[in-house]
Amino acid sequence: MPAVGVGCWGIGGPAENLGLPMGWSTGGSAAAAAAGLETAWQGGARLFDTADVYGLGRSERLLGELVARVPRDEIVLVSKVGYFAGTAQHGFDPRHMRRQLEQTLDNLRTDHVDVYFLHHSEFGAGDRWLEPAVEAMRAFTREGLIRAVGMRGPHRFARDRLTVAADQRGDKIARFRAVFDVVRPDVLAVRDHLLSPAARSEGIFAFAERHNVGVLINKPLAQGLLTGVYDPTALPLFGAGDHRARKRWFTPAAIEVINGGLKELHGVVGWNRKDLIRVALWACLGRYEQAAVLVGFTTPEQVAMNLSALGDPPHPELIAQARAIMGRVQSRLDEQGEVFLDETGGGA
Repeated sequence: MPAVGVGCWGIGGPAENLGLPMGWSTGGSAAAAAAGLETAWQGGARLFDTADVYGLGRSERLLGELVARVPRDEIVLVSKVGYFAGTAQHGFDPRHMRRQLEQTLDNLRTDHVDVYFLHHSEFGAGDRWLEPAVEAMRAFTREGLIRAVGMRGPHRFARDRLTVAADQRGDKIARFRAVFDVVRPDVLAVRDHLLSPAARSEGIFAFAERHNVGVLINKPLAQGLLTGVYDPTALPLFGAGDHRARKRWFTPAAIEVINGGLKELHGVVGWNRKDLIRVALWACLGRYEQAAVLVGFTTPEQVAMNLSALGDPPHPELIAQARAIMGRVQSRLDEQGEVFLDETGGGA
């Protein structure tokens, strides 16, 4: 089976952290989560990605129920630390990191995590917690509690979008490179899909290749937007604790634009929903030899659809056509404004 893993953010259900909705109001069913995880395992998936902040531990605990039933040496577990600080001074206080890791291990019913990520790159004033956090990760590795260290690719800390005007934010590429030089991770987490700006994506994969690090590609289906499941005239209710309520791409106007592009794409790749999923996943899988793709879910039906859609790789010309079509869609979406509805505009 190609390197397709399962993202477990959605099954954490609704959640709030840092005063922001950071979960999925449609992912609250424990029974659906358990069935989806089992469907993924039976379908050949062996890589599962979660975090302490996904449902504030709920996602890890649900995944732990699967871990308890399968051979530990056949499953690859990924988790993250940093976004949930609780009562600690900072999410990257090493003492807090150790407590969180111990809880993660308990939740996952295991004695080690295969890849443990620094979930963001905000290390306090003057990067106070950067070196201590890196040393904590190295200590976890020496102790056998984790097998590899991960960090995020270029991104914005969640609260910065609310507190820092767009024209006052630093260069996130330069920031990423500076942190990378200190962390020296084994694996990067990168968001990539057919609506991602091509130049940005190509740059980070070239960087990963130069430094010989693995990449976990998340959101390859743009959180479902690339599958055509959203109807702009009948959107689901994004309840409390659902991050989609903040995002412009989940509004009727944006979905109408996206669906127009998907209609054009259907004419190129085929008219079944699986055809869209197949080209979207392979567009990511073909990015980099050392990459794996993480596909999220809230229902077992989504898992079955995603895994069964893979098939053989599409012809490169077909993927190029898909990128061109959805690249035009991405440009039209940018014209509508910032992705986050409550984002500080500043002078932008």
